[in-house]
Amino acid sequence: MKGKLVWLMGPSGSGKDSLLEVLRQQELSQLLVAHRYITRPANAGCENHISLSEQEFFTRAGHNLLALSWHANGLYYGVGVEIDLWLHAGFDVVVNGSRAHMAQAKARYADALLPVCLQVSPEILRQRLHARGRENGVEIAARLERAARYTPSECHTLNNDGSLLQSVEKLLTLMGRKEPRYACL
Repeated sequence: MKGKLVWLMGPSGSGKDSLLEVLRQQELSQLLVAHRYITRPANAGCENHISLSEQEFFTRAGHNLLALSWHANGLYYGVGVEIDLWLHAGFDVVVNGSRAHMAQAKARYADALLPVCLQVSPEILRQRLHARGRENGVEIAARLERAARYTPSECHTLNNDGSLLQSVEKLLTLMGRKEPRYACL
């Protein structure tokens, strides 16, 4: 493989979808953001995804049309085999990955995998979860508790407390696509 697979992970509300949307707007050669195939309605959530019925999902999985797939939160998620073509063509590919299924990505992509854990401070995460209005107070508390339990390992960490443009710049630096900028002292 010539390209890198950037496996972007983080708790719900950490800004993965927003970061990917800003990344899609950048004029970067040889970089693609993969969409996921998910068994949820197209208008649910903010993610740019392809909505599939469970039957469609299992048909694709059964014919080896998904490079990676997993089940979480009552839904099925997958990434199409087209990412293999993109990687072999020399593109870096960014995927909204699952923390619980990183081992599957590592087994398939080995040294081409660049795992990145998006982190957000608890207060910022609380504010974002409230602002998006998808969960009630009990569900938000559960998401915050789950996020607090998660301690990333074997991945590069990227703090997303600041602006999305700062996070995109940091991500591109981690990918080796940009030289880090240092503030003058």
